[in-house]
Amino acid sequence: MKENIGSRKQGAASPCAACKLLRRRCAHDCVFAPYFPADEPQKFASVHKVFGASNVNKMLQELPVHQRGDAVKSMVYEANARVRDPVYGCVGAISSLQHQIDVLQTQLALAQAEVVHMRMREFSSISIPPATNSPENDSPSPSSKLITPSSQTKSFFNMDMVVDHANMGDSLWSC
Repeated sequence: MKENIGSRKQGAASPCAACKLLRRRCAHDCVFAPYFPADEPQKFASVHKVFGASNVNKMLQELPVHQRGDAVKSMVYEANARVRDPVYGCVGAISSLQHQIDVLQTQLALAQAEVVHMRMREFSSISIPPATNSPENDSPSPSSKLITPSSQTKSFFNMDMVVDHANMGDSLWSC
């Protein structure tokens, strides 16, 4: 872009897209030239259609030089959005994206709830060995060995729950 400015001072370059569209001579200090090069005429055409050359000129003149590039990018984006959607412009695109985010967040919440539901169903379907200790036999059977704390713990929602197999059988089947 700076090469275009330097060569325009020598008079060899073509006018910028703005001056070309406006059919005027492109001065060496043209405010449009650094941001609307001759090889991108549609860029200025859409900005001109939405904002008008005079307004764009005023906006660029009022801004510090280091902020003009970002302002032009913003104007080009808004102008292109306005050309596509004259009523809502870029607000319509933002609204559409926000709606997509809301739909995806709802789908994610439903999927997470389904995972929790499946885990709870899996947890409740664990077979519980019956208590085989009888009064006649004081030695515990192999199926009713003591449960160690590490085998008693199941993790849901990053919270540890201790499983009491003796009492759990009563509560599961009492429903």
